[in-house]
Amino acid sequence: MNKRVAIEIPEAMYGLLSRYADIHGFDSDAYVAQVLHRHLEDLHDLAAAERAMEDIRNGNSRTYTMDQLERELGLGN
Repeated sequence: MNKRVAIEIPEAMYGLLSRYADIHGFDSDAYVAQVLHRHLEDLHDLAAAERAMEDIRNGNSRTYTMDQLERELGLGN
């Protein structure tokens, strides 16, 4: 089930949104939903990357060079 969210944006921003949506054949609402979805995915990915980096810094995760990875997987020449 879809939910509706209402926001107020400056008129200039709405103009940009409408023009971009028109140029690319989007409905403004659909375009805002798509942008929000991508942004939320990016935030999720960033949080996962930050957790991984913290694990590496704390010594809880190991890194490998490309040469080590190729040898481990048997991909060397």
